[in-house]
Parts: sequence; C-alpha cells; structure tokens
Amino acid sequence: MRNYDFAPLYRSMIGFDHMASLLDSATRTSQNQPSYPPYNIEQIDDDNYQISMAVAGFEESELTITAENNTLVVEGKKDDDKTEHKFIHQGIAARNFKHSFQLAEHVKITAADLRNGLLYLDLVREIPEAMKPRQIKIGITESTRPKLAEARTAA
Repeated sequence: MRNYDFAPLYRSMIGFDHMASLLDSATRTSQNQPSYPPYNIEQIDDDNYQISMAVAGFEESELTITAENNTLVVEGKKDDDKTEHKFIHQGIAARNFKHSFQLAEHVKITAADLRNGLLYLDLVREIPEAMKPRQIKIGITESTRPKLAEARTAA
C-alpha cells in the first residue's frame, strides 16, 4: 500500500485547500470503502449521471438517502427479523450498510427509484448561469460612444 503526503499541496495551493482535502480523504478511505452493496456509477451525458446499487432484500422503508454538504449518503438498515431461519446456505447478504459518495459542486440528486432490487439515483450537474461562459462582443455602438467621451473629459 502506498501513502501519499499532501502537505506540500496545502503549502502551495491557495484557495484550493478543498481539493487537496478531497484528494487526501480519497486516498485514505479508498482502502476502507465498503464493497457492499455493489454499485455502478454511469455518466449518461455531460451533465447527467446515474448511480445504481444492488440492494436486493431491502424495502423502501429500510433505505435512507441523504444529501448534505456535497456528500450523498445511502444507508440501509434491515428491520430485526424475529423469526429463526435454518439456512443450509446463505448467499444473500442481509446486513446493514452505509455508503458515502462525494459530490462535485452544483451536482444535485433529481430522482431515486427502487426497481427489481436495484436502487437508481439520478444526478445532474446544474451550473448557475453566472458561472457559465459567455461571449463578449467587441465594438462600441454609437449610443454608448458619447457617454464614454463625457466620462473621459470629466476625469
């Protein structure tokens, strides 16, 4: 296992400390990240994503989905089964889980659906209009030219 020291990034990156923290936490938790339940992350197009998790055996009431501070948490808690089972083979996991996903800025969860033992989470990246690139036209129109001349003479 390799360990990376991100301390030099903290010393040289101003305003990007959030990014360095993400890299640091990603490398620390990648070994500790639970593999249950299995999941896929799919990019549908430039701004749409879908997470699908295999949650066979869980009902909607046993699943909790929380989004807070750019973190998506999916948690499954099985209700206590009072009946005793005598399994010859138990291959279907019925254990509790908690899985966290770090979301980029402006990524929102738009839908959650449970079908055929799969939990589907639809995500979309919505960049605010003020942050989108815009084109600036070159040139001065005749209506603004007198105002500029007045401003220059007044200064």
